[in-house]
Amino acid sequence: MARRANTPLRTSSEDLAAAKRAPSTPQTESAAFRLAFSDDEFMTSEDTRGIRFQLEYLKAEFRLREHGIRSTVVLFGGARIPEPGKPAWAARNETQKKNLEAASHYYSEARRFAQYASLTARALDFHDYVVVTGGGPGVMEAGNRGAADVGAPSIGFNIVLPHEQTPNGYITPDLCFNFHYFATRKIHLLLRARAVAIFPGGFGTLDEFFETLTLIQTGRMERVPLLLFGKEFWSRVINFGALAEAGTIAPDDPHLFTLVDSAEEGWNVVRQHYNLPEVTLAAE
Repeated sequence: MARRANTPLRTSSEDLAAAKRAPSTPQTESAAFRLAFSDDEFMTSEDTRGIRFQLEYLKAEFRLREHGIRSTVVLFGGARIPEPGKPAWAARNETQKKNLEAASHYYSEARRFAQYASLTARALDFHDYVVVTGGGPGVMEAGNRGAADVGAPSIGFNIVLPHEQTPNGYITPDLCFNFHYFATRKIHLLLRARAVAIFPGGFGTLDEFFETLTLIQTGRMERVPLLLFGKEFWSRVINFGALAEAGTIAPDDPHLFTLVDSAEEGWNVVRQHYNLPEVTLAAE
């Protein structure tokens, strides 16, 4: 974090260390005696929920600001999609295994898309178009991996889940965050977004897509390139035409996003939107 300004007053870290050295007595062992900011019971109480929201927001905000990150390219997509050639670890039956392994090409496209974004970020000293993901496996891993492929930093916004989720190993360690609140995490995922790429996924991916789409549709978010990767997948999963025909969305609302199939196609949408220079990926 940022270096503390010089002060003649004792710091909170100094007093925290001193408090830990206090002799053990009934008074010092009481919860009432603990410094408020080091009292886990107090800090996780219902009454301090608002403070925890603020702390989760500020910790990521300060660190991203210290790294000079002004804008990002967000990749959303299924945690269950495996790397090509790897087994579908999340499959629960043979049909799922077949389909998930067939979908592994989306891992490759996400990785390549992140390379395009990261090479663009490099030309801007990694202040803009920095890749950010939800920090987990599958498409998220592919996004962080694509950045690492070209020596670029990338961000991972993890969330504590009932089952263990280890951050993928391609996130820049200094930019690997962990959240308790989905709401705070969602703010940071979109706060700096210059483009949002949605790859096939499940409930979480659908939630992220529709929330982004709703923010753009209602004018609560600037219209940025919103890319749906996988024309066949999305046309089967969501009948946008039926929504328009039913009148529950405007006839031109499906124009708020763009259906694409390849990393090149998707990045060209972003590049043309912002008039960015072309970048070339190294031959595989």
